[in-house]
Amino acid sequence: QVQLVESGGGLVQAGGSLRLSCAASGFRFSAYCMGWFRQAPGKEREFVAAITWSGGNTVYADSVKGRFTISRVNAENMVYLQMNSLKPEDTAVYYCARSRSAATMRADEYDGWGQGTQATVSS
Repeated sequence: QVQLVESGGGLVQAGGSLRLSCAASGFRFSAYCMGWFRQAPGKEREFVAAITWSGGNTVYADSVKGRFTISRVNAENMVYLQMNSLKPEDTAVYYCARSRSAATMRADEYDGWGQGTQATVSS
C-alpha cells in the first residue's frame, strides 16, 4: 500500500524559504520517479517538479524554475522540495506523488498521492 506523508509547510513572508518533505512507504521507493504538485484555492492542481528514480534528472514548471529544487534520498525513502524566493502566488497545498512511469508533468501518470501540506506566503 502506497503511503506518502508530506510535512514542512507553514507560513512565510515573501522572499522566504520553506523545505517540504515527503516520507514514502509501502513500495520500493528507489524504483519510482516522484513528483510534487500544488493546488491553490479555486484553482486546479498543477505540476511543480519531478525527479527520476536515481535523482539524476529533474523537471520543473516554468513558474518555479530557478527557485525550487527537488531532491531525494533513496536510503531514507524521502523526497524533498526546497522552495526559495517564495512569492504569494506560491501559496497552495503541496502534494507529493508517485509516478507510474517517468518524471513527468502529467498528473494522470501519478498513481499515489499524499494528503498534502499547506504553504502560505504572505506579501
